[in-house]
Amino acid sequence: MVPVSRGEVWADDAGGDGLPLVLLHPGVGDSSVWDPLLPALVAGRRVVRYDVRGYGRSPAPTAEYSPVRDLAEVLDHFEIERAVLVGSSMGGATSVDFALEAPERVAGLALLVPGVSGYDGLATGEFFERLETLAKAGDTDTIVRLALRAWAQAGGGTPESDPAAAALCRAVLPAWFSNIGHQLTGPPAFDRLGEIFAPTLLALGEQDRPEVVRCNEEMAERIPGCRLVRLPASDHYPTLREPEHVVRLIEELYAEAA
Repeated sequence: MVPVSRGEVWADDAGGDGLPLVLLHPGVGDSSVWDPLLPALVAGRRVVRYDVRGYGRSPAPTAEYSPVRDLAEVLDHFEIERAVLVGSSMGGATSVDFALEAPERVAGLALLVPGVSGYDGLATGEFFERLETLAKAGDTDTIVRLALRAWAQAGGGTPESDPAAAALCRAVLPAWFSNIGHQLTGPPAFDRLGEIFAPTLLALGEQDRPEVVRCNEEMAERIPGCRLVRLPASDHYPTLREPEHVVRLIEELYAEAA
């Protein structure tokens, strides 16, 4: 457990030398989403991953917190001055925010189906419109089904067809609700993407929600020198759908940054 401002998070440091690789998980999963990639990534590299407050093995927040500040404190705990950040979805948004706030600490960015603050083109959709009502009713089964329909089309979009994504989704439901009102947001990042000069790769899932695909395309256009890669078999779970392809992309970006 790593102490952070007014709380703590679970983190794991694989050890080793060289430029560290730090993995930031999406909101539709905890740090276990990296499990399919870890054996390859830790070969000859120092890999750090952690669970955001309320996710996985990290306690739910009891006070307001900043994801960017938590990332900085995790790096400080492990005495990491500079790292390559690999962020998926929510983790991608945190990686972008951190790169804007502390560019000297970011050697490279690998963004997988990333989110970004300040982008107005995302529709709410049925999932978000019904989430609060279903949560109050305690109908977690329907929440999971709607989430898979929205984020996991490549796996069939149902718990029966996609048990791995369903398990990840069900496990993060407590975090979705415990973090409401606690997670602080920083300044909008979308209009500042041109300030990022670290080597950057952005991988979008071609089977992701169309508005997410458009957002990712526009992000890649705004980040100077960004390499845009399209993952044909991926939705919002690229580490489940195309783990070998994602590993190869991370390794390429890491080699460029190092």
